[in-house]
Amino acid sequence: MRESKFYIKVLVFLAICSAAPISNAQDLEALVEEALNNNPEIQKFELQYKRASEKSNEVNAIPNTEFGFGYFISEPETRTGAQRFKISAKQMFPWFGTIASRENYTNSLADTKYMEILIAKRKLIASVLQVYYNLYANHEKQKVLTDNIKLLDTYETLALTSVEVGTASAVDVLRLQMRKNDLQQLKDILYQQFLADQTKLNKLLNRDESISIRIADKLDIPSEDVEILTENLVLHPELLKYDQLYKSVAQSELLNQKERSPMIGFGLDYINVDERPDMSFTDNGKDIVMPMVSVSIPIFNKKYRSQSKQNEIEQREISYQKQDRLNTLETLLSKAINDRISARISYNTQSKNLKQAKDAEEILIKSYETGTIDFNDVLNIQELQLKFEMERIESIRAYYVQTTIINYLIQ
Repeated sequence: MRESKFYIKVLVFLAICSAAPISNAQDLEALVEEALNNNPEIQKFELQYKRASEKSNEVNAIPNTEFGFGYFISEPETRTGAQRFKISAKQMFPWFGTIASRENYTNSLADTKYMEILIAKRKLIASVLQVYYNLYANHEKQKVLTDNIKLLDTYETLALTSVEVGTASAVDVLRLQMRKNDLQQLKDILYQQFLADQTKLNKLLNRDESISIRIADKLDIPSEDVEILTENLVLHPELLKYDQLYKSVAQSELLNQKERSPMIGFGLDYINVDERPDMSFTDNGKDIVMPMVSVSIPIFNKKYRSQSKQNEIEQREISYQKQDRLNTLETLLSKAINDRISARISYNTQSKNLKQAKDAEEILIKSYETGTIDFNDVLNIQELQLKFEMERIESIRAYYVQTTIINYLIQ
């Protein structure tokens, strides 16, 4: 488990630093560490691993020792006297190496549970980061809407002034006010979504849903992406789990072969004998002590042959399952890489569009100085500007979400 903690710390550092600026990495790392320490699902898997590890102490026990006692109601007479009662003890022992095979099999099952811990922790890290980036995008969109509402307030003031001098109509003012109402409604809806995502993240950390999440001031798409080592995909715990399952079936077959072997038993019988009162001779009334050796042979071993066949089929099944999962993960990785490229393209395009929209806005403002401002154009440019800003934020969110998926797959 110590190696697991070190591995997870390295994974957290790589995942966060490659997906977010260093200034924000510390906050994210603290959230991820808290989630790893407190999340109930992780604790569940860790307890399952401990229980599976403890199983080895159960299977290394030998069969129960058998004790027997018998009293002769009708006492059999022997040359040395009448037999009174009989005490016996017997211990069976598995064939050489059987107990070790059982331990190896249970340890291999525990190792499979260990891989499930690594998978669960990777998924938890990815979930925390993805929800965090959703919160960031929501927060940024609310800020953009606030700025646009303030901008519409400015335009409304200009429109009212224009109405007074007769260069605009009251309809223009109403149109601006309705647009402002729409933006306020959108902002209120985003705030409710923010609260829902905040609750989701707090529950991943297993803490009170009302605790505020500190959001990064600014996330930018880096100029260059970190090199993607696609060959690391074959080392993903989801695939290594199938290797471990394959090994556990192999250990199961070794155990099956051992259990086909005989069991050896050692025992001792003690028979109490009374003296014969009418005779005097050597060994009169001498008790009987009889060591015994027994062998348990599985003559009817059809079930062992069937188990061997099942193990062979199960190993083939696991191989196909691993290949199917590898294909799925390769598809996910390819999609995440392409989606991240698309997010970068969209970000660059929306940045250009936003600059041009701001240039057009400046032209409209200058037009006001000549008394020729068209408030229909104002609304159209403002709507375009808002659209470009929202899409750029969404591109940033998509970029980091896809980076999180890539890191989940190859880090």
